[in-house]
Amino acid sequence: MESNFSLLSLFTGDWMTLFVSIVLLVFSVLSWAVIVEKIRLWHIVKRNPVKVGCNDNLNVAAEKLIRPFDKNLWFLSMVAYISPFIGLFGTVWGVMDSFAAIGVNQSVSIGVIAPGLAVALGTTALGLIAAVPAAIAHQYFAKKADDLYDKLAETCCELKTKK
Repeated sequence: MESNFSLLSLFTGDWMTLFVSIVLLVFSVLSWAVIVEKIRLWHIVKRNPVKVGCNDNLNVAAEKLIRPFDKNLWFLSMVAYISPFIGLFGTVWGVMDSFAAIGVNQSVSIGVIAPGLAVALGTTALGLIAAVPAAIAHQYFAKKADDLYDKLAETCCELKTKK
């Protein structure tokens, strides 16, 4: 008996599995691009702290300084929210494939249902691989941006009272 199993076949079984896998892979790569960019931005700020001048319009300056830190956080949130559902769709698709194989073969053996279930679990894993880092990064960077905004707002209040 010969086995044709490969790890790649878990994600490229049929056209729908391939589509789901590609979408989740693209989401994961783009999420990591945003995460790396945020890390780079925060390291720059750590070396060169943000300063607000006395003559600046304080609200506009604070808003302008915060904007780069909030940029693309929506994407991390979206990936964290929808990737598990896309992975779940792949799961359902794999289970439906297993039931179809049972119907075609008129047999409920492990050899009939295992390929569809393996695909189902593969797309579930891809969904989680995309969602978990995006969720963690979104929460982390949103909190850092909020803390920076609070610090700038506090500085603005202090500067206003000194005027």
